[in-house]
Amino acid sequence: MTSETVIKVTDLKKSYAEFEAVRGISFTVKKGEVFGILGPNGAGKTTTLEMMEGLRDITGGSVSIAGIDVAENIEQIKEIIGVQPQNSAFLDEAKLTELIGAFASMYGTKVNAIELLEKVGLEGKAKSYAEKLSGGQRQRFSIAVALVHQPKVLFLDEPTTGLDPQARRNLWDLVKSIRDGGVTVILTTHYMEEAQVLCDRIAIMDEGKIVALDTPESLIDALLGRGFKPHTKVQAASLEDVFIDLTGKDLRE
Repeated sequence: MTSETVIKVTDLKKSYAEFEAVRGISFTVKKGEVFGILGPNGAGKTTTLEMMEGLRDITGGSVSIAGIDVAENIEQIKEIIGVQPQNSAFLDEAKLTELIGAFASMYGTKVNAIELLEKVGLEGKAKSYAEKLSGGQRQRFSIAVALVHQPKVLFLDEPTTGLDPQARRNLWDLVKSIRDGGVTVILTTHYMEEAQVLCDRIAIMDEGKIVALDTPESLIDALLGRGFKPHTKVQAASLEDVFIDLTGKDLRE
């Protein structure tokens, strides 16, 4: 991660009639950072992501990515961001290599489909059809598709929802490798362990506002500094660690 600011969100707002879904939030994200946006359902995090991606109109404030204003230059923004949504839909009767080629052509670029599939651990499925992919494979493939045009920023909206422990941890490793390649990652998740493992910094939203923004470690330290006492015994390992240890890290796909 460098000190270069890639994303700047300033007083961002989204209203629907009398309802304010996002109420004037501001933050910056550095190049090569994994930045988490967390919050309960209805907090405004998905709406925030969609405004950042140019998928939803901005009521007030602004978002710039790599110095480009999202509201004024949506087509330019599409060229430098990758989006992996919660629910990905592909032509089920097309092979993975064919799908990657089709998506690359939409961006007017060419890509080595096998190399890209290797990056997400799916080289063995190159000639398979999308309909034959497991849940974890489908998530990794949707990330591969989001990377066909070598974006500067990758948006991941709850990427591990519904995955088993092996698939989830495999996807964590994939996100880390993408980050290590210099891509900035914006992540939403309901798994707090996932956020703590992956995110360099976290913005916690509630009722359309950012109520805290810091590194996971600093947020935890601040909570303890306010006199918080855990309700359960803190252990050095989790039940998921036990599951992985007993069943192995290999994907069962």
